[in-house]
Amino acid sequence: MSKPIPYPVLNDDEPVRQFNELDASLTYSYSNYLNWLFPERVELIKGKIFKMSPAPSRVHQEVAGSIFLKLGNFLVGKPCKVYSAPFDVRFPKESKADKDVYTVLQPDICVICDKSKLDARGCIGAPDLVVEVLSPGNTKMELLNKYRVYEEFGVKEYWVVSQSDQNILIYTLNKEGKFQPSKIFTLSEKITSSVLPGFELALDDVFEDL
Repeated sequence: MSKPIPYPVLNDDEPVRQFNELDASLTYSYSNYLNWLFPERVELIKGKIFKMSPAPSRVHQEVAGSIFLKLGNFLVGKPCKVYSAPFDVRFPKESKADKDVYTVLQPDICVICDKSKLDARGCIGAPDLVVEVLSPGNTKMELLNKYRVYEEFGVKEYWVVSQSDQNILIYTLNKEGKFQPSKIFTLSEKITSSVLPGFELALDDVFEDL
């Protein structure tokens, strides 16, 4: 498999101000990403650009906000930190240098328990827990790509929240480094977390009044 040809690193005085100035056929690094000043939100997966959906819907924001609030309240006084998008999570293969990082995602919610992974720009390395709230615009390819990244880099727990079906599916990383799916949790049920012992989330609290 041939190595990707990195896009030339731009000088600090040459920021990219228009999304359409980018060439989707090229491979970009986090170093390039830092120089993009256009308003559109994008993610990088193995150097390829993925344009994110427009601003999330009200229901998406309410669902994500409810989960974030529950996690935040639970984590008060505990070592883990919870963050919501937009928040860059870089996934380095070997070197953590900006020019060597080719995957940057913005999970809806992530929990990081290893504070050494946190810096001024966000997180470098896999969060312990990632929550993605699906929107009607999410494509199957987008979901598959993120699933593969989270599994490959060792995210311990990955929640997929469907706002339309009002359910949550939890993937837990097993000893072989592969995701194992839970049953689908629906209204009137509660979920717990292997990453956060003692945490409980009632689905009725997440989806009420929507």
